[in-house]
Amino acid sequence: MTLLVGLPRDERAAAVVDLGVTIARSLDEDLLVCTVVPPPWPPGVGRVDPEFQAHLDREAEEAVDRARALVPADREAEFVVARARSTSAGLLDVAQEHDARLLVLGSSTAGVLGRIAFGSVAERLLHSSPLPVVLGPRGFRCRPGARVRRVTTAFGATEGADELVLAVAGVAARAAADLRIASFAVRPRTPLTAGIGSRAEDAVAQEWAADAVRAQRAVLAQVERLPRRPSTIEAAVGHGPDWSAALEGIGWNDGDLLAVGSSTAGPLERVFLGSRSSRIVRHSPVPVVVVPRAAAQALAERAERG
Repeated sequence: MTLLVGLPRDERAAAVVDLGVTIARSLDEDLLVCTVVPPPWPPGVGRVDPEFQAHLDREAEEAVDRARALVPADREAEFVVARARSTSAGLLDVAQEHDARLLVLGSSTAGVLGRIAFGSVAERLLHSSPLPVVLGPRGFRCRPGARVRRVTTAFGATEGADELVLAVAGVAARAAADLRIASFAVRPRTPLTAGIGSRAEDAVAQEWAADAVRAQRAVLAQVERLPRRPSTIEAAVGHGPDWSAALEGIGWNDGDLLAVGSSTAGPLERVFLGSRSSRIVRHSPVPVVVVPRAAAQALAERAERG
């Protein structure tokens, strides 16, 4: 399997290369690093267009040279400069040409440090990519030799949720990583004067948490029956008045990766990030992989076969 890293030509490059190297090392897979530049335009007056094209080409080659220096000696990587009208289209073309199975991107520079922010490329690919997309928090860096140590699956009792857990369990086992299943309950604070209404909401929240735990136990039983499964399997429920607090409530460590599934409202074979998953991704303090439903089904079947 090849991991494709979308290489930006700015200060985000170090973070996305670091993330790609960490995942490639964990899965012992090939690493392909690609930056995309526009194709040549028809010559313009005064050779402005050729000069600008030459500038873009130099910028791309310089970005590739800097990226080479970021890849440690224990990993090999191939570097490609692709030409396409858009970065998202160019990355998908390269992914198809090289049979890539995972696409790694960074966050927008406009985002909060340590959190994931969608740039224009990520926005397009999160609604069109046929392969799983990994997003790293802005400024993500890791220690030398870092590996994925635990994969947390965002779990809800919805269509396809069990398949995502089984898919992630199989990949976590390959990476010798632990597995955690997490559900998140967000309940905004109510005024102290709410009285009976507040107590009723408490009862609803408690019942939801109980249902989530029952659903987690059922899918954990499926994971336990896999021929090859992670050595450590756990479950958690995060509570909070907002998404940030709910995610922080379950605790995170270096080497953590969060997996979320695509919305059932989108195409089966492509990533389509729904509103709930989008909130989880934006508030995650660790890298996130968004998995299309078709990819989750295929990986789940592979995990069940062993």
